[in-house]
Amino acid sequence: MACWEKERLKGLHLVKTAVGAMWAFRQMRELAKLGVEVHVALPPGGPLVSEYISAGIIIHLLDTDFPITAPWRSPRILSSIRNLVRQVEPQVIHSHFVGTTLIMRLALGKRHAVPRVFQVPGPLHLEHSIFRKAEIASAGPSDYWIGSCHWTRDCYHDFGIPKDRVFLSYYGTDLENFSSQKRGKLREELGVDASVKLVGMVAFMYPPKRYLGQTRGLKGHEDLIDAISICLEKDPRIMGVFIGGAWNGSVSYENGIRNYGSKRCGKRAVFLGTRNDVAELYTDFDMAVHPSHSENVGGAVESLLSNCPTVVTAVGGLPDLVKEGETGWLVPPRRPDLLAKAIMEAINNPEEATARARRGQDLARAIFDVKRTAREIKNIYRQIISRRSFSFAEKTA
Repeated sequence: MACWEKERLKGLHLVKTAVGAMWAFRQMRELAKLGVEVHVALPPGGPLVSEYISAGIIIHLLDTDFPITAPWRSPRILSSIRNLVRQVEPQVIHSHFVGTTLIMRLALGKRHAVPRVFQVPGPLHLEHSIFRKAEIASAGPSDYWIGSCHWTRDCYHDFGIPKDRVFLSYYGTDLENFSSQKRGKLREELGVDASVKLVGMVAFMYPPKRYLGQTRGLKGHEDLIDAISICLEKDPRIMGVFIGGAWNGSVSYENGIRNYGSKRCGKRAVFLGTRNDVAELYTDFDMAVHPSHSENVGGAVESLLSNCPTVVTAVGGLPDLVKEGETGWLVPPRRPDLLAKAIMEAINNPEEATARARRGQDLARAIFDVKRTAREIKNIYRQIISRRSFSFAEKTA
């Protein structure tokens, strides 16, 4: 019997934030419940530090993100990662961001004995050849990948990574948070009745990355504003509701989006900022829209778990969940005109919209239960450790 079958699994996770990335925290929490000894390296000071501790996760306060704006910090970070790995002695290292993955590989070298897993949270770096090539080139025989959507997994296959080194597992969520939410809270707050058709978007505001040639924000706020403006010409009952504030301090971009919404839609575009009661607000939307330019599966999971009719752009992992004609509406990205067409079709066909949302809810509950996805991750660990142990035994025989 292999030694890992006798011992408790031990994993070291690398995350770049103690403020966000709840999807990574939920996964680690469930892994700990499954008996995995979970360690996490994350920056100090964030509100999630106490959450990790309460979940029985062993924390190590260390910034393991790639210091792209402060490269002089690299030697200290590299040394700290090497020391941490020697201290923890994990059976597997699990990184959740591109930056943490690159700095970890630099610190340990390509042929380090401990297997490393990069669970890819989004496809953005794979969509740009320079960043994709850099990430793949930094990998060695100890590296494996977990695509968190089909597009990501298939992309690694297409660019030469052997299929037995790339897995598929979604970042799950807590289904009970979407089980029995009451209606009416949002409409009461806005002072509108059921005659007003609420078209909602829930997303942080990410400013354009000019160095990637982006002219609009990653989440497509401007596109939805344009689409709502088109819809208002046909149906003045529509109101756009935007939930989510500036990401990483990009307040000037948020102000620009608010001004653009006012200019294009007047008072029919409402901005509520960052909220911690999103699950309670989804139930009042007539329609949720996720117009991202690049995305994993994103907020479509939450809107469909809330049984809310959903329109998304056909990018990344969104088509894994939102299937045209079955569980929602798919439109090409950066096309406000087609976005408006899908919104109007859903608004004008409420029975069809409800039927698609119900099928979407069933699919989301089946594949995004964090308890199930955590079991998948634990099984992936066992497969990887088993392969590494078998390979080592072959070499030493």
